[in-house]
Amino acid sequence: MALITPSPKNQALLDAQLELWHHTFGYIKSMALKSALDLRIPDAIHDHGGTATLPQIVTKITLHESKFSCLRRLMRVLTVTGVFSVELPDGSSEHVYGLTPASRLLVTSENFSPFLSLMLDSVFVSPFFGLGEWFQRKLSDPTLFKMTHGKNIWDFAGHNKKFAKLFDDGMVADSGFIMDIMVKECGDVFHGISSLIDVAGGLGGASQTISNAFPHVECIVLDLPHVVASAPTGTNVKYITGDMFESIPSANAVFLKWVLHDWGDVECVKILRNCRKAIPPRDAGGKVIIFDMVVGSGTSDLKHKETQVFFDLLLMFINGAERDEQEWKKIILEAGFSDYKIIPLVGVRSIIEVYP
Repeated sequence: MALITPSPKNQALLDAQLELWHHTFGYIKSMALKSALDLRIPDAIHDHGGTATLPQIVTKITLHESKFSCLRRLMRVLTVTGVFSVELPDGSSEHVYGLTPASRLLVTSENFSPFLSLMLDSVFVSPFFGLGEWFQRKLSDPTLFKMTHGKNIWDFAGHNKKFAKLFDDGMVADSGFIMDIMVKECGDVFHGISSLIDVAGGLGGASQTISNAFPHVECIVLDLPHVVASAPTGTNVKYITGDMFESIPSANAVFLKWVLHDWGDVECVKILRNCRKAIPPRDAGGKVIIFDMVVGSGTSDLKHKETQVFFDLLLMFINGAERDEQEWKKIILEAGFSDYKIIPLVGVRSIIEVYP
């Protein structure tokens, strides 16, 4: 086959079209991943020892026999995008699909897939169809999520048990995954602490990880009454009801994991001021530990940067925000703190130590 080399001008046009096509069809990559989760393809490959042919995969998933060839095409997308590996052994007519480091996280026993299932659910995805329309409205109008669903995300979860469970399972999965890494790689931030308040800590997954890693630290979760009512028993973590906008109980340190990005600057300053009142002076070991994204921190890898700004746009639709260092600095100093330190060591997220 002869290779045609377009003129530089036409090549530039073709490259521009390819760039736009690549962005336009990006949702297909997400939906292919969602279908792999729905069909439990990672589990099917795992059950065969980590590699499997298409006929072997079919024995483990629910698939109509007429869709066998369609599954082959789905797997082609999932291998090109790096979710699974693929090879064709010598002398064989069947491709062998394998788990990659990414798809190993999707096996049920690893328990990370609930977070992706939440992010790819239609409740989260559908508001983005109205993003352009939302930009044409005044900022005082409803959030993008409320414009789509008629309620804010918290009220929606309160009236939709299926989504509420999906949300809780997703948050627990993410917390369990990242907190285990955090205490191993960044455990120094908890040294010298005798007590810790986990603000809006939900069912206490993060606190339980901290407590198990540092038994000398008294871990207390502060959350609203309906959350605490569902808290697990038989752990070293204590649960108390309260409102972070009203007051926060005294402790050596306050822990804020993915809390502030749900709120605007005014609300964040109010929360941080209550945190400052709850901790002792810096020379007595008092500090606030924020676990969140700092846009622009860490590696300059394109995938890293894109993920951070994707999360920022995702949070915008519930009126939240990811912040760069200057935006973090603004609310930290406005809340009355004297200094902070950013530790960009946890994937696309960072630890921010804030000192009174």
